[in-house]
Amino acid sequence: MVKMASTEEQDRKIVLEFCHLLEKSKQLFNGLRDLPQYGHRQWQAYFGRTFDVYTKLWKFQQQHRLVLDSKYEPEDQLEWSLVLEEIKGFIKAESAVAVLHADTNPIVLSHRLSPLTTPPCERTPHMTLSLQEILIVGSACEQAKFSELTMDMFRMLQTLEREPTDAMHPMIGHPMAHGGPHDASPAASRMPYGVPGSKGYVENGDRRTMRDNPHKYLLYKPSLSQLMVFLSSGFKELPPGGALLLYMSADGCFSTTKHPQDYGYELGGLATSVKRDAVDSGLSVRGKSSAGYKEPHCLYPGDLYPYTRRPLFIIIDSDNSFVFQHIPRYFGQPLVILMSPQDIPANYQDLQHHGSLFTLFLHSPMTAMCYICNVGDVPIHHWERCQSYVDRFVTEASRLVTRCRMDEIEQGIGYIDSSYVQFFGDDFLRTLILRFVFCDVALRLHRGFRGRHQRPRCEPPLPGPELLEHPSLAHIVLQLATALDVRGHFVEGPEGD
Repeated sequence: MVKMASTEEQDRKIVLEFCHLLEKSKQLFNGLRDLPQYGHRQWQAYFGRTFDVYTKLWKFQQQHRLVLDSKYEPEDQLEWSLVLEEIKGFIKAESAVAVLHADTNPIVLSHRLSPLTTPPCERTPHMTLSLQEILIVGSACEQAKFSELTMDMFRMLQTLEREPTDAMHPMIGHPMAHGGPHDASPAASRMPYGVPGSKGYVENGDRRTMRDNPHKYLLYKPSLSQLMVFLSSGFKELPPGGALLLYMSADGCFSTTKHPQDYGYELGGLATSVKRDAVDSGLSVRGKSSAGYKEPHCLYPGDLYPYTRRPLFIIIDSDNSFVFQHIPRYFGQPLVILMSPQDIPANYQDLQHHGSLFTLFLHSPMTAMCYICNVGDVPIHHWERCQSYVDRFVTEASRLVTRCRMDEIEQGIGYIDSSYVQFFGDDFLRTLILRFVFCDVALRLHRGFRGRHQRPRCEPPLPGPELLEHPSLAHIVLQLATALDVRGHFVEGPEGD
């Protein structure tokens, strides 16, 4: 009897401690909301304290799960049940292609950047910029999400993260692990760090530390004013030699102007949130037109003009993406815009709930290739073999980009805009550029993507015969299709070895 009472008392203390930690974590989290929403140096210390308490809370509930499960079912149990269902749906949608172990169990692959997966690059003195600030905006309706993180936001977030150094391990199917004429080794990949104004260099009072990953803002369906505030904050935080990346996944706002003259504001843009003012709009969202005023919660290309004062890399994933190709370079700074296809074949449109195809190509080209060929699962050994073709493509495309620049200087042919070259020295931006090239080549060869609106665009344009239409790149994609046993999805041509 005494022993039972002692156990009950111990369980009661565990529950009380858990409630204390839970209440403390809530207070700290709510306190974060009172801090300025921009300027990460202002709230980094507070965020650290909150993160520590949440970590302690998580460990505590893991250690005492049996006791806590048996004793303040929470008051918000229904809300947690809904969150759990949302997580299950998100995980199911995220695994667009299942990579199977020998025992047919699915394998979770990392798509973060590592020294073994960093695309090779023959560096030149013109490659001067590093990615420092990132805005990831998710405003697409009817897309799988968890809390305030859409599938597109999640994939782009993973793409723009480095594999933690303590978790570094050989990645499957990457010939870069065997050496070669590139600077993707761990030592070489970290050489620029620690230099003022270079990637990873952070000053915090008298302390100087290295940051592997650029700073990021994640915005879910923000109002236009919120978007501009965070964009301005990222712009303000840029160090010398730093670049700002804006990624937007959003539905299009379509103009009804018959004869547009101002490309900055009369071609439409992107819907940033579902909020609507009590005034008529001069735009149509998803084909619903009205007359009168311009949409207040729409990001127009002209809204980005002031931010071209600094190096700016833009990725637009939308059914109205092409309107952003007219942004001028008033200030002569590097500017690159990658734009998704504005339309996809009807048989793929129902799958948009699982995330955009364009973002999937930027996140994992191999997964996207399987996706457009209706390959639902791949054994791990076969995935490794096919992934080697993607790596060969990236290596060859990187060589062609550098070659185009050298040819331009020496002979005036194969022109590639200097913006690409300046961004190409950054691991993340180089990865995005080369995966964009893979997406363009793969969709151009695929029988299902025939219209020009069903392929991506970029500004400035990348050279055709010297890069996007180069026979060696097409050859590798067709070899990959043959290895996947989906050659029939692609145009006729030599299959190669």
